Amino acid sequence: MHWPTAFFIAAVAVAAAVELWLAARQIAAVATHRDRIPEPFAGRLSPEDHRKAADYTVAKARLGMISTVINAGITLALTVGGGIAAIDSLWRHTGWSELWLGLAVIATVAAAVGIVGLPLSLLRTFRIEADFGFNRTTPLIFLADLGKGIALAALIGGPLILAVLVLMAHAGRWWWLGAFGCWLVLTLLITWAWPAFIAPLFNKFSPLEDTSLRDRIEALLGRCGFRSSGVFVIDGSRRSAHGNAYFTGIGRHKRIVFFDTLLKQLASPEIEAVLAHELGHFRLHHVRQRLLVSFATMLAGFALLGWLAGKPGFYRALGVPTSSAHAALILFALVVPVVLFFTTPLGSLWSRRHEFAADRFASQHASAQELASALVKLYRDNASTLTPDPLYTAFYYSHPPALERIARLTAAPP
Repeated sequence: MHWPTAFFIAAVAVAAAVELWLAARQIAAVATHRDRIPEPFAGRLSPEDHRKAADYTVAKARLGMISTVINAGITLALTVGGGIAAIDSLWRHTGWSELWLGLAVIATVAAAVGIVGLPLSLLRTFRIEADFGFNRTTPLIFLADLGKGIALAALIGGPLILAVLVLMAHAGRWWWLGAFGCWLVLTLLITWAWPAFIAPLFNKFSPLEDTSLRDRIEALLGRCGFRSSGVFVIDGSRRSAHGNAYFTGIGRHKRIVFFDTLLKQLASPEIEAVLAHELGHFRLHHVRQRLLVSFATMLAGFALLGWLAGKPGFYRALGVPTSSAHAALILFALVVPVVLFFTTPLGSLWSRRHEFAADRFASQHASAQELASALVKLYRDNASTLTPDPLYTAFYYSHPPALERIARLTAAPP
């Protein structure tokens, strides 16, 4: 076994072991505090709600451990286990050109990964979410969403992959710059098209009808200097009891979107405070920063792929004896998540700092106390644990832990 092969196997094993260890720590921490509500939440949360959050967190963590093992197994099976090589060999019997052969191999690998992950998705939706009273997705809706997702992946991803394969075959050593340009244009196009054309395929968007809440929101937007193309409510309750709110779109086509479940959970001042927090991400340029970092990361990724694609040892080390453009894309897509896993704590730390900054912005333009009250309700209604493991939090949490976040908000001046 060559050392690059051994190194890759070790990296996959270490990443999986770290994931399992952190999940075990999370389960132990949550189970230990299952019957003891943290003091700041005493009186705000019932013992039943606290135990439900603990049990829900443990159930999700256990399913995540199964997913970790399966993902590591399929990564190794497709690479050093010869899976990609076998799929490639089968499709070569068709005699198709390298371009269509490559597209077929990539689609087959993607389908295999999706099929392996489907039982976990079903278990998550119809077992865990249902057991804790969150699931409202019917089998028909699940199948419809799955079909739409596959169709969108084919319509959007197919042309992009074809373009990249063509560039790899005919654009010379700098093909990766053209590939990055294609990806960038498509990403911006999807971001622009999502609110008006893609998202409505999955949810019904309706203008916010509550005039008093709409007036409050428009006043907040004016104070924050934010323009949007409208405030909408989506029928999130068709699929889940979880509440949420988000922004979508770019430029003048930005939309503010509330789940109908969120509007039922929170009072108007609390909704205003939650929206002020989200506006903070835009006014403090967090969204722009994240976009720029993602663009820079993808550019570096394409550059690295451009170098690796010309190295026969890259393919052999990962179980593919024959070099090809499509094999390079598949191998890179499987290797990158393993490498990036070890940078997860840095991204999580950066995200938590953004959340604290957005909380401070909300405290200046709305009410810190109302935001704290809204978060307590959301933690309760979404069954979010209040007692996560510190290391698990540091590694994974994109938002600050509940106790720390609420403490900062309640200490803020009125």
